[in-house]
Amino acid sequence: MNELLIVITLLISFGGTLVFLKVFGKGGLFAWIGICTVLANIEVTILVNAFGMEQTLGNTLFAATFLATDILSEVFGKKDAQKGVLAGIFTSLSFIMLSFMWVHYIPAEGDWASPFVHGLFTNTPRMLISSLVAYVVSESIDVSLYHAWWNLTQKKTGSRSKMLWFRNNFSTLISQFVNIVIFNFGAFSGIYTFRQLAAITASCYVIYIVTSLMDTPFVYLARKIADTSEQRA
Repeated sequence: MNELLIVITLLISFGGTLVFLKVFGKGGLFAWIGICTVLANIEVTILVNAFGMEQTLGNTLFAATFLATDILSEVFGKKDAQKGVLAGIFTSLSFIMLSFMWVHYIPAEGDWASPFVHGLFTNTPRMLISSLVAYVVSESIDVSLYHAWWNLTQKKTGSRSKMLWFRNNFSTLISQFVNIVIFNFGAFSGIYTFRQLAAITASCYVIYIVTSLMDTPFVYLARKIADTSEQRA
């Protein structure tokens, strides 16, 4: 059951990226990054067994933010990709500050939601901060690597459009590894043993490898959507 839910979440995350691009253009990608960032920061608090591995959730939603920044890089350029990273940073900061205040309100006598909100967010500041640091570092690396690989492939092929799969996969695979190491060891050190953390990190990275490879067709589709929109304009 967990495996099916993860696959469905992945399709929604990646498909939603294209829908927001198609309907809202560049601004839609910024908005989708914000949505996925907030939802991933909530979902990452859940630990599940899936595909024979113990892993935190949030992988597919975080993968969608990398997909969105890669599309911004490919279609709109490095500056807009960097703006996408900033959108995720400001969204995460806003979520951290607001969720911190939620647990300090004095609830009304008949309130039923506060115990659940306290249970979810009281013990997660460290997790959210680790997530923010991991996001800032890994997304910045992703954008820089994407354009470094792009310059390399352009020199090799003489074309800016060729070898999209190469720049997309190799920027994402490296940055995703940085992301998962920073997050897992920042959020869970002292909670799990080093061996457990290494196992969780390895299993999460296996998922990231799969999601990174699967997002390449979506980047090609995004470029086609953008080209079609330009032709109509």
